[in-house]
Amino acid sequence: MHENTRVPLATTKQPNIEHNYLLRALSAAAKVRLAAHFELVHLPLGKSLYEAGDELNSVYFPTDSIISLLYILENGDCAEISVIGNDGMLGLALFMGGNTTPNRAVVQSQGSAFRLPAVHFREELQRHSALQHLMLRYTQSLMTQMAQTAVCNRHHSVDQQLCRWLLLSLDRIPSNILTMTQELIADMLGVRREGVSLAAGKLQKLGVIEYHRGVMTVLDRPRLEQLSCECYQVVKDECDRLGHLP
Repeated sequence: MHENTRVPLATTKQPNIEHNYLLRALSAAAKVRLAAHFELVHLPLGKSLYEAGDELNSVYFPTDSIISLLYILENGDCAEISVIGNDGMLGLALFMGGNTTPNRAVVQSQGSAFRLPAVHFREELQRHSALQHLMLRYTQSLMTQMAQTAVCNRHHSVDQQLCRWLLLSLDRIPSNILTMTQELIADMLGVRREGVSLAAGKLQKLGVIEYHRGVMTVLDRPRLEQLSCECYQVVKDECDRLGHLP
């Protein structure tokens, strides 16, 4: 596993476990048991948390960061298959019974997360059946997101894909500001950077977003939802049905 920078607690805004939906839904007793094992870490933009095939020694619960799961092809091309924010957890393979994953995990939007050693996560799963049920619901919503992403990438325009991607990201952070480069967005969508630049330019001319030096601010979310394809709503409806998003 790659090392991440520990957040100096005295100088941060003190993220806490209540900022992550899964952790917030735990029982008081479970929170007490796990409190001593959590480590608050800062996840910088573009940081690789693990590569395909790495052994998963920890799980991550984002508070205000977003992590992308990417599939890397033999020629080096990649495409995002899902995003993880304060709605969930990175390291689902451990819950599913595996120790490795074929995907790469990269920080899409910098922020903080609580890291928990795999051994303590597994112990709590065995002890706490409510956590198992919570993880099952999360797995279902993540599978829906992955399936809809595949459909969207195959059938919808880059403009629509960008709108969907922005909306999914906004749902998983506590603000309307995303810090990322157009090159990173292109990698996430599996398209050329020029296509992202054109799509982002259209949104900026419409007053939907403001983009400057890697900082994208969403100014008109309702309009962004109108411009998106149906794929975003499918994922959101499923998350809402499962009582999943914060």
